[in-house]
Amino acid sequence: MPGIPEAEAKKDLGNKAFAAKDYDEAIKYYTAAISIDSKNCVYYSNRSACHGGKGDWEKAANDAKECIKVNPEFIKGYYRLANAQSELNQFDAALATVKQGMAVDSNNSQLQKQMRQIKAKRDNQRRVQNATKTATSAATDNAPIRSLDPSVIKEVQDLQAQYRTTAKEFRDVQGKIRRAQLAKRTSELTKNQLEELPDGSYSKLYRPVGKMFMLASESEITTHLDETIEKEGKNETSLSSKMEYLEKMMKSQQQNIQELTKSASE
Repeated sequence: MPGIPEAEAKKDLGNKAFAAKDYDEAIKYYTAAISIDSKNCVYYSNRSACHGGKGDWEKAANDAKECIKVNPEFIKGYYRLANAQSELNQFDAALATVKQGMAVDSNNSQLQKQMRQIKAKRDNQRRVQNATKTATSAATDNAPIRSLDPSVIKEVQDLQAQYRTTAKEFRDVQGKIRRAQLAKRTSELTKNQLEELPDGSYSKLYRPVGKMFMLASESEITTHLDETIEKEGKNETSLSSKMEYLEKMMKSQQQNIQELTKSASE
């Protein structure tokens, strides 16, 4: 949407910095644009995306709320806010935000997809919490085994050691899933931001290569982002399947411990 030329110039500089993933520099320019024209919702939306790129989800949420306040018809504001709320594990609030956005545009495919993603993340966290409770319960099951037969104690201790190993692997997979989700979402945000840029509004774009950045064309960056989104999406799916398997294994191991101690005590 058109704005004050001086503010738009700051926004364009912010867009270029965002495309290069220089979020601090982009925030500086978007903030300058807001200081010139505080009634342009796009500036808040873009700055929210920058805070999200840095993992500062509280600030991302605040800017998204301001974006919606300035223009309740701007769908991207609801998307930004729901994404930040989801990252803060505020799933009910995130789903409510998506519904508010869909009240404005009920056929918005981006919001529909986001709702599915938030529900999946919420359900995944619930599985993790249940598994954590299971781990805590298994860890406190050491006390009653002292009165058992030494051979049974040894078997129980072996099972508990296996459980701790599985629990550690479960936590490692959790961490890998979070990293894959972050990489995927960051690439999606960057791609969405690039798609919003008007043709010819940038002169230099860079893509990451290891710890360095390489000058690249728009098509090269888009291809790189698409490949990253696909790769991390497959990685997340594979890791989620592994996490479900490990969760079942933990429950089975805990049940074996409980059954062994119970039968030996009878």
